[in-house]
Amino acid sequence: DLSLIEKAYKFSEKAHEGQIRRSGEPYISHPLGVAAILADLRLDLASIATGLLHDTVEDTHATLEDIEREFGKTIAELVDGVTKISKMNFRHTHEKQGENIRKMIVAMGKDVRVILVKLADRLHNMRSLNHMPPAKQKQIAQETLDIYAPLAGRLGIMSLKVELEDLSFRYSNPDAYYQLVQKVEMKSKERDRYIEETKKILTNELSARTKAKFEVYGRPKHLYSIYRKMQARNLDYDQIY
Repeated sequence: DLSLIEKAYKFSEKAHEGQIRRSGEPYISHPLGVAAILADLRLDLASIATGLLHDTVEDTHATLEDIEREFGKTIAELVDGVTKISKMNFRHTHEKQGENIRKMIVAMGKDVRVILVKLADRLHNMRSLNHMPPAKQKQIAQETLDIYAPLAGRLGIMSLKVELEDLSFRYSNPDAYYQLVQKVEMKSKERDRYIEETKKILTNELSARTKAKFEVYGRPKHLYSIYRKMQARNLDYDQIY
């Protein structure tokens, strides 16, 4: 039922009218981006509508009562939950405190969709973090590594976890990030060849043993995963497989 999405979009566009992001884009581009991430995750209409509306109560003259009157109690509660998490101030995060904050967020989000919308919100903000001052980039990146990426992992949404980690790595430790990007690119042809050869071996072996339909595929480790393994085991890049 796209009428609900259309209604939420129009409400959000009107509420955010005149507001501009640091990138210079109209503010509505952010709720739209969040809604698109939620749609890619195949979430329900209420979640996507919340993605469009999630900043209206915090950043515009719209109230929760307006949201409930226009969109019903469920969406109003979701917007309220996301607003409460957004107002939480995580100035100093580290691993142990991050775990406590994650527990608090889970406890606050009576409906898991609140957390999913917040994760989509954080991911879209991370994608445009280059428009922030360097000190702010580092703070937000560290907060994302300590709190939001592990939260996505707990929920089993690996696509979000991986992208949040790699974006955070890029801004929290840019020197190490770009050095690793160069090393990964230099070895990409060799890696692709290895993956193709391994796929052929596995495909031939499986075909000889089963009539089941199957697909064999390979993927490289994501950057932050490589970096973390290098740090934890004191290994060089060439020693990571």
